[in-house]
Formats: sequence, structure tokens, C-alpha cells
Amino acid sequence: MNTKILTKDERLDYFKSLYKGARAAYSDSLELFDKHMRQYKGSTEIDGSPERASTTRNITYEIVESQVSSEIPVPKVDTVAYSEKRERCAEVVERLCASVKDKLPFEEMNDIDERYTYIFGGSVIFVEWDNGIRCGAEIGAVRVHSISPSDFIPEPGVFNIDNMEYCFLRFLTTRAEIIRKYGVSPSDAMLAQCEAEDEDFTERDTVSVILAFYKGEGGEIGQFIYSGDLVLRDIEDYYARKMCVCKRCGEEEASCRCESPNLVMKNQDYEIILPPSPKAEKITVPYYKPKTFPLVIRKNTSGEKSLFGQSDCEYIRPEQQAINKVETRILQKLLRSGVTPIVPEDASIAINNSVFGQVIKMKPGESMAQYGTVDTTPDIAQDIAEAERLYDHAKRTLGISDAFQGIGEFANESGYARQLRISQASGRLESKKKMKHAAYSRLYRIIFEHYLAFADEPRALAYKDSFGRIHNRSFDRYDFLSYDPSRGCYYYDDAFLFSTDPNGASQLQREALWEKNLENLRAGTLGDPTLPATLLRYWQFQERAHYPNARENVEYFLEMTKGAEGYAKAEEY
Repeated sequence: MNTKILTKDERLDYFKSLYKGARAAYSDSLELFDKHMRQYKGSTEIDGSPERASTTRNITYEIVESQVSSEIPVPKVDTVAYSEKRERCAEVVERLCASVKDKLPFEEMNDIDERYTYIFGGSVIFVEWDNGIRCGAEIGAVRVHSISPSDFIPEPGVFNIDNMEYCFLRFLTTRAEIIRKYGVSPSDAMLAQCEAEDEDFTERDTVSVILAFYKGEGGEIGQFIYSGDLVLRDIEDYYARKMCVCKRCGEEEASCRCESPNLVMKNQDYEIILPPSPKAEKITVPYYKPKTFPLVIRKNTSGEKSLFGQSDCEYIRPEQQAINKVETRILQKLLRSGVTPIVPEDASIAINNSVFGQVIKMKPGESMAQYGTVDTTPDIAQDIAEAERLYDHAKRTLGISDAFQGIGEFANESGYARQLRISQASGRLESKKKMKHAAYSRLYRIIFEHYLAFADEPRALAYKDSFGRIHNRSFDRYDFLSYDPSRGCYYYDDAFLFSTDPNGASQLQREALWEKNLENLRAGTLGDPTLPATLLRYWQFQERAHYPNARENVEYFLEMTKGAEGYAKAEEY
């Protein structure tokens, strides 16, 4: 996209037109997302009918919530080509990503991200660098946001975010916030507007902010942000370092001595590194710049020609609709049911629906046999059975079968056959897990690239070794510098393979891990169970698995092994 020749107003009109066209092409998907969310919230609508169900049994909510997992995939980083330096750097990157995962509110993001994924078929994760975050001498850090697919407008006809030339994010905020964040004046902030679809449930001060990412002619990532007729940010090279210089003298703002400086923002492509040795020459190094949008698309399960995956709501909607009809029928039967009294034609009492509201006084000579009742209570057993059958269909559609849940009669099956049945039943759920881990692998790469591009100060990273001892390491982007003799220049080595640790989820199954550690101790796989060194090793494993009061036992057996033969053996492990 070449927009450099356009004026500010022309660029605004260009991106507004681009957004309008993309949103119109995306309108069917937006309507579908809204339909899925209404279904998740228990809508009573019946497809193809103006009538609504009288009541619902929200199996969609029940099934979606049963799949929500609190697991956050653990980062794993490997080198593309082995060298001792690359191996050390890969280890540091892995610890950096783990540190960011622990510091940021990933639990909150994951909680909403899980629901977005199952309801809509996918979600969007947005990563940005915020220089306003300060921690001691460290300036800047990443922020990670989970975005609803209804607030992401892709380029029409493109189903892979890496192949897109542009895309849009939509946010709701206030005029006061855009004044603080983007530095606009209060009068200019009045130009910001709220989109029509947001006006029904927002206050007058709420506005819609449209953020566009696009690729320039050279493949660089650009950013354009606007609200209504107000341009909030226009950066043609989003990842480039910026410095404020005077257009008249060419000096930076701090060094400018002009009476009336003409300050402009200029890209800073290179930096000069001062080596620790005073005799060494200065090194000119290009700043690192990522090459992709800072966005991650997480899919539920893959679909053909689809940016997002398959929605659980879409696939169980027929069962949800049918259950709504059955439950409505059950309610109607029960409301019409009751016990109807039978009285003589010349009875002198009035019948109403009150309970014990009437006293029947019989006339002389009348018999009780002249009075009676008709019980019209219906049989709803078949309706209940049908509702349960539909619910079972919905579960099986998503792979949540009896075998996966461990219920049912499989007495004549071998253990291997039973395990195979469970494995086959959980195939769809396993696919969802793989898609989540794939998304987090990309997320960790984007986090690493942001720190490689913008983290000027070394970042302290604390970790525990296999003996429970705390060590300090640091992430220093200069450790990733390499020299290319063929081109005669330095570059940042970012050739790492990002994945997730499949065993990382075991930390969520703590009780099972505690039992496994105890089995290993009894089996002698940690050493002689009678030696203090072996017990020390056992309690170190339990501490890493967050066993209650494990730290006190580690310290106890550590003191017992000091200066003894057991201590030497503990060091060997």
C-alpha cells in the first residue's frame, strides 16, 4: 500500500473507505457472531419462526463452559541451527516468555479468550509495546489483549493474517481517554464519534476508535488510528525507532539551539554501540524491526476458507433449537395440567383456581358421590427423554462423549480398546488444544520480537534450578547480535523455533503429580529411599509441584545432607 503521496485528510478518507468496504464484506460474519453470542446467552428465538420459545434449557452455555480450560501453555524455544551461543540465547528467550506470562494477567485474558474461541470459532490476541510501563531502571514492556472477532475486521477474501495487506481493530473508549493517550486537545476530541451500532448502549462521551495495520511498499508495518473525523495516530513504519529532531538544524530536540525549532519525528534506523573495552572501535548496528502484524489468530478447529475456526455454537444450534421446543412443550403441558372438580349441575358453589378457597356445604340428601375430580396431569417422561437424547447428540457432536467422560458400560473391552475408544472420542477436543498451543507459540515469538526491538535495558530473569536454588539471568538484546562476513555488517539473530511444552499442563494436575513423585520415590528411581539425599531430591520435586509445606522439608533435608555423604550424592543427581 502506497499512501505516502496522500495528504492527511486524503489518508483519513482512504482508510475510512477501506474500513467501510472491509466491514461491508465482513457483515455476514458479524451477524453470525451476534447470533452465536445470543445463543450462548440463552436466546429464545426459533429459526424460521416469528414465535419464541417460552423457556429454554441452555445446553450451549453448559457445553461451552464445560470446555473452558485455565491451562496457559508453557513456552518452549529451540535453535534452528545449533551453536553454544544460540543454545544459551534460546534458554534466555524461553525464560523471558515464561517471565512475561507470569507477570501479565494471562489468567484473565485466557478466561475470556477461551469463551471467544468456542463461541465464535476463534479469537484475536493483540500485542503492543508500552513505554509508559516502568519497573526500576527498566523502561517499557508488552501489553497483551484478547480481542473479540466481532471487533476485528480483516482484508476481504484473505484467510491468513500473514497474507493480509491490512486489517482493522475496533475499540470503545472515552474522549477523556483519547485526550490522555493520544495528546489531542479537548476541542479536537469532539470530532471523535461513536459508530452507529454502538450508540444504543454507550454514554455520550463514549467513542469508537478504529486502529488499522497495513503493509507499506517495502513490507514495513504501518499504523493508522482514527475516530470519526479525527486522526489520532499515523505511523508509516510502526516498528521503527523514533526520535524528535529539528528540521532546521538537524539536531535532536535536547541539542537544538534554534529560537523557533521546527520539530519533526524521524526514524532512527541505526545505533552506535560503545564496546566495554576503550581500545575497541564503535559498532554501528541496525535496530531490529519485526516484519509481521502484532496479532495472533487463535482457531477453535480449522474450517475451509475461513480466517477463524468452526464455532461450537453453530454445530450444536439444531439441538439447542430442538431442546427449546421440547422444553416449551413440557412447560405448556404443565401449565395446562391440573385437577378439575366435578360438581352437580345445580351446585350452589363457584369454582375458582384458589387453593382451599372454597368450602363445600352439601344440601340435605346430597351424596358425596355426586362430586368428583378429573386429573389432567400429562405424562412428560417422553419429552424429558427426548431432551436428554438431544443433549447427548450435542455433546457427541463436539466430542464430549461418555467414553471421554469415563462413564458407560465397557466391561467386555480390554484396557487397550477402552483407551483407544477414549482417544478417538477426544480427537476433536485434542484438535482444539493443538490450535491453542499453536496460537501461543506465535504469541511468544511476537513477545520476543518486541523485546528484541524495544528493550534497551537488560531484563532481570529469576528462575529455580532442579535443586530449588534461585538463579538470576538477564535478557540483553545485544546478546543476539551476530556478524555477517559476507555482507560485512551486524544483524540480530532471531532464528529460533517457538513451540509449547506439552508437559507444562501437568502443573495443573498437581495431585496426580504428587502421586507420581511418591511412586518414583518408592520405586527407587530417585535413588535409595533411605538416604537423606534421595529424600531431599524427592521434596525438591514436590516443591516444584507446589506441594504444601514442601519448602520446609527441602530445607530440613538440605541441612541433613550438608557435610555428609548424602550431600555429595545429591550434587551428582
